[in-house]
Amino acid sequence: MPAEPPSQLIDLALQGGGSHGAFTWGVLDRLLEEHRFTIEAISGTSAGAMNAAVMADGHARAGNEGAREELEAFWRRVSRAAAFSPLQRSPLDRLLGRWSLDHSPAYVAFDMMARVFSPYDLAVGMPNPLAKILSESIDFARLAAAPTKLFITATNVRTGRPRVFRNAELSPDVLLASACLPSMFQAVEIDGEAYWDGGYSGNPTMTPLMQECVSNDTILVAINPVKRPGVPRTARDILNRLNEVSFNAVLLKELRMMALLRRVAAADDAEVAHWSRMRVHMIHSDMLVELGASSKLNAEWAFLSLLRDEGRRAADAFLAAHGGDIGRRSTLDIDRLLEGV
Repeated sequence: MPAEPPSQLIDLALQGGGSHGAFTWGVLDRLLEEHRFTIEAISGTSAGAMNAAVMADGHARAGNEGAREELEAFWRRVSRAAAFSPLQRSPLDRLLGRWSLDHSPAYVAFDMMARVFSPYDLAVGMPNPLAKILSESIDFARLAAAPTKLFITATNVRTGRPRVFRNAELSPDVLLASACLPSMFQAVEIDGEAYWDGGYSGNPTMTPLMQECVSNDTILVAINPVKRPGVPRTARDILNRLNEVSFNAVLLKELRMMALLRRVAAADDAEVAHWSRMRVHMIHSDMLVELGASSKLNAEWAFLSLLRDEGRRAADAFLAAHGGDIGRRSTLDIDRLLEGV
């Protein structure tokens, strides 16, 4: 029998986006069916961080199938916990088949309160329901020794700079910090420092994938749209677009740096040469552009399943079109990011 070819080493970069992270779950579920790839490392932020940690822990327990099982179990726990939340779709939205919470009385009230009051105006702030879910879903001792390298980003409130946590540093608090939206939750304190959502400083952070890994291929799973048609008119849409722009800004800067290094790479500088060799790919879906911002708080199982199926479909389409390009060439044209700069 001919020997099987060695698997292709890849890295993953996973964006955050609330319950839209179930799209990333679908992408991962499809990629884990492909034994031609070995995932060396994952950089993740917010929901991307949780997907990364759950997947790496499941993989350390029982390989690709273990990772798939743990991802589904995690998102089922999220959905069960959300069933008791007051943030539910209105009867009209259900009747019309809309997944947003725009007409939910509880969401509208919460949205208005968040513009006037902070989590610190309450006695203890809103407890994060994900704390218990993460403790049930991940064996952090096993994760510390997992073969998949993890780079989880949170934003230091005092300095505004990103902090990247690695396997041995991970805990429920680190993952909660990476997903800590300051309008909803009090900052998470780690080692005497307060942290907010990592999306403000890296969504996700690409640098560790270049500096600490040997893979030359990174697949970016994008949740936050870089481009949107038209100009937002409502206060809610304007705020959503501002968040998308700010959450994509650092990632775009890192990709521009990679594109620039490709042009000026010195052959005798090993680190710069590695940056210049990086091949970047992206999996995304137009469906996420069409969903409203409030749907990021919708964790109904039917909605999460829809997003998972769309993630699988998007990954399948990517593999059909570009699976053969991995290990050979980039399929995301990052050089275009230098145009007009």
